Amino acid sequence: MTHTLDDRTRTLRELLERQSADYTAQLGELTGQHRQPGHGGHDPDTLRRLIEAAEQGAADTAQALTRMAEGRYGVCERCGQDIPTARLEIRPAARFCVPCQRPR
Repeated sequence: MTHTLDDRTRTLRELLERQSADYTAQLGELTGQHRQPGHGGHDPDTLRRLIEAAEQGAADTAQALTRMAEGRYGVCERCGQDIPTARLEIRPAARFCVPCQRPR
């Protein structure tokens, strides 16, 4: 079965929307644990790092959805080439192709 660009975009949008919902739920849970005595079994530093990671994931996902709405999704922000679908399926919020993502 051949997938059109619209099918690919729809599938990736659905994935991003699921990730956004997951990050939102995770942030709610972690914030609740942060307010509990004993921090829900996490030490304060670990809990802070988990919250920061969920916040960053939510922000990255929101930015990817914005790029998608603006027609800029799937284009490397450094070199301007298309980001391969396989990379976007693994990391849907990717802003760079693999060569440009590598440290210089």
